[in-house]
Amino acid sequence: MGDDISPLLSRIADALDRLAPEVGAEHHVAGADAFVWEPQPGHLKPVETVNRVPIALLKGIDRQLETLVANTRQHADGLPANNALLWGARGTGKSSLVKAAHAEVNRNKTAEYRLALVEIHREDIPTLPRLLDILRIQQRRCVVFCDDLSFEGMDDGYKALKAVLEGGLEGRPENVVFYATSNRRHMMARDMIENERSVAIHQGEAIEEKVSLSDRFGLWLGFHHLDQETYFDIVSAYARAIGIEASDEDLRRRAKEWSVTRGSRSGRVAWQFVQQVAGEQGVKVILDD
Repeated sequence: MGDDISPLLSRIADALDRLAPEVGAEHHVAGADAFVWEPQPGHLKPVETVNRVPIALLKGIDRQLETLVANTRQHADGLPANNALLWGARGTGKSSLVKAAHAEVNRNKTAEYRLALVEIHREDIPTLPRLLDILRIQQRRCVVFCDDLSFEGMDDGYKALKAVLEGGLEGRPENVVFYATSNRRHMMARDMIENERSVAIHQGEAIEEKVSLSDRFGLWLGFHHLDQETYFDIVSAYARAIGIEASDEDLRRRAKEWSVTRGSRSGRVAWQFVQQVAGEQGVKVILDD
């Protein structure tokens, strides 16, 4: 009898091996604190040095900073935490805050308890279920991060994202939270919203479809255009951190001119201005956490 079923058991074992995610060295979130998901060939690429701004230099977003750091720390400590959507004006520090919060929470943790930050690119969102299958069987707690997440035209990837975040049978892995930044509160272009409205039997259905994706995020953190004084504070903080030699009056005058030529005031515009001044003075741009 045993000999009769041996071939069957072997075929079942082979089938299970094919269904299970591979767990080679390239699939382990170890050896680094940050990774980039590469769906082809399908592995986690370690990032040795993360491009980020020290948390002390993030100005004008105190409430958002406090909220996201607290949520991230809860997740790192094995406590319940929410997916987070950081939305609002471009260049206002959304992605900088995600990376800074990750570094802040890891600051005093031993290697065993440090969070892994895993970036997934917008165009790779359809492969998110495969990434979560890999992270689900890891011991390490992770933050999956997608920058500038939005959906255009006939893109129906948002429906898959909804199911992955909360609606599927398995749901989100207990050791993973998902953070996304977007210029749009609901991540959908106006033409997509209008299309949903046009095909809905009832207008209420279109509204439900519009908000149902963003509802998967327990935290909504809004980012808005800076006032002039906050913009100057950011410029001054960057200038001091880098070691630029200039009077406050001269910095303010030039920073104001720079923002007028760019047509906006934001942390990104402030950083670009400070890089220009640093280049003129021959100062290396080095920011230490």
